[in-house]
Amino acid sequence: MSGPLRIGTRASALALWQAREVAARLAAQAGAPATELVHIRTSGDLQTEVPLWQTGGRAFFTREIDRALLDGAVDVAVHSLKDLPTELEAGITLGALLPRADPRDALLSRSGAGLAALPAGARIGTSSLRRRAFLARLRPDAALLELRGNVPTRIERLQRGDYDAIVLAAAGVTRLGLAQHVSEYLDSESFPPAVSQGVIAVCARSGDAATRRWLGPLDDADARLSVTAERALLRHLEGGCQVPLGALATVRDGRLSLMAAICALDGKRQLSARAHAPAAAAEAEALGIRVAQELLGRGAADLMQKEREARAVEPP
Repeated sequence: MSGPLRIGTRASALALWQAREVAARLAAQAGAPATELVHIRTSGDLQTEVPLWQTGGRAFFTREIDRALLDGAVDVAVHSLKDLPTELEAGITLGALLPRADPRDALLSRSGAGLAALPAGARIGTSSLRRRAFLARLRPDAALLELRGNVPTRIERLQRGDYDAIVLAAAGVTRLGLAQHVSEYLDSESFPPAVSQGVIAVCARSGDAATRRWLGPLDDADARLSVTAERALLRHLEGGCQVPLGALATVRDGRLSLMAAICALDGKRQLSARAHAPAAAAEAEALGIRVAQELLGRGAADLMQKEREARAVEPP
């Protein structure tokens, strides 16, 4: 390979942390090429006022970076895997998944109180439909407010008094050295995380063997198994960031376990399912589909359709 390995990334603090982590892991390999970070703005970065669940389409934070990858402007694309659609664009492959960080959500409150101890009517900020749904279930009295911006900006708005509490991914808060602001890590059973939360994805062009040889050693087997099951579940449900779905797969003692829950946005109805399989690549996809089918059998399609209809936005 001639020249540096160009890594495409968003320019937010968290995205740059992730890209630098990939660059450091690449540099640790003997004979690895030099790397160069290429900053790319995405539609998610530009649409800062409108809630993402009110906009059409998907891949808000990844589309432009993947386009640069396909066009040859960069050699590697680094994403939070939860931002990637379950069907990658033709010509792109997941070259590596880094070891999963804490997949849970974290509550940050001005008072330091946990979710149950927040005062009645507490103002809680989040941009996620999933988080809004499970918050409505656990704290139906809370006032749920929109919250956009990068992690430091969201924390600044909390400290400024715009919210009594906010919910963020624990992994992002920890990676930026801001864990001292966390009041409570939310239990994944009652507050299931987003599919693939905590996993950094490193993408390459499918035919670029020269780049993929450097990415292969970075791949974490447990992360690969877990998110294969989770993403198969999401794909089978035909969900996305607009669906209040939480899921978490874990690997322990040779077993792969997957739990998932879909919650109505008002918190009044929740469907849950779980299953187990041997921790093997051949089993992970089937496990995700099996849990999805169990949810569908319990009425998930009807619940999701009603949620979409309730949130339908009239075109301007």
